[in-house]
Amino acid sequence: MAEQTHEQWLEELATDSRRKQEAFMNDIAHKLKRPRVLEKPVHPFRGAPDFWQEYEWTLEERTQRFTANFHSNGGHVSHLSTMDEAKQFIKEKATELGARYIIRQNQPELAEMKLEEALPNVSLSVWNSNENENWKARAAEADFGVVVADYAAAYTSSIAVLSGKDKGRSVSLLPTVLIVIIPLERLKTKLGEILIPLDEAGRESLPAGIHFISGPSRSSDIENDLTIGVHGPGVVYALLVG
Repeated sequence: MAEQTHEQWLEELATDSRRKQEAFMNDIAHKLKRPRVLEKPVHPFRGAPDFWQEYEWTLEERTQRFTANFHSNGGHVSHLSTMDEAKQFIKEKATELGARYIIRQNQPELAEMKLEEALPNVSLSVWNSNENENWKARAAEADFGVVVADYAAAYTSSIAVLSGKDKGRSVSLLPTVLIVIIPLERLKTKLGEILIPLDEAGRESLPAGIHFISGPSRSSDIENDLTIGVHGPGVVYALLVG
C-alpha cells in the first residue's frame, strides 16, 4: 500500500469534517421536523428602510437627545458657545481634579486653543510631536486626554474619533479622564450619517482606526459585576461647542 501523502491526509480530514457537519445539520433539521434550507435566502432590500434614511432631528433635538443619552451612559455633557469657553472648562477641571499631566491630539483646533498658556502648572504633551518619545506610555501616564471629535450621533450618543498619525487612539483610551470637544456642526442624528460617507470613500481612504465612544469604559465580564474604567477612561466629558 502506497504511503499517504500530506495532501491526501489533509483532504481526508476535510472530507471527514464536511461529513460530520452534514450529519450535525441534518440532525438539527430532523429535530425541528422541517427540511434543511440549502440555498441562501433572497434579500430584496439592503440597508436601512427609506423612512429611517429620511429621519432627522433639528439641532436643538440632537443636542437634547445626545445630552440625555450620554448622561444615561454615565458621561458628562456641557454646552459651550466657543472654544475659549472649552479652554476655560478644561482649565477649571484640571484645577478641580488636580491634573498634573495632560496629553492632547495633534489637531489644529487644539493648537489654536493654546492650552499650555491656560495651564502653566500642568505638563502638557502633543501626540506624536517627538518621534523619539514613547507616546503610548505617555498617554497611559496622563490624567487627562483631550481630543476633538470627528463626528457624533445623537440617537446613540456615540462620539466618533478617527485615528491616524497625528491622532493616536491611545489619547482617548488610556488617560484617566477623557475630554472630547464636539463642534455642533459635527453632531448628526443617526450613526448611519457617519458610516455611509466612510464606506463611500472606499477602503483606500479609510483611517487607521474608527472608534465610537458612548461614555465611560464599562465592563461586566467578571461575574456580571459592573466595573467602570477597566478598558478605558472612567470619566468622560463631552463638550458641545457652538
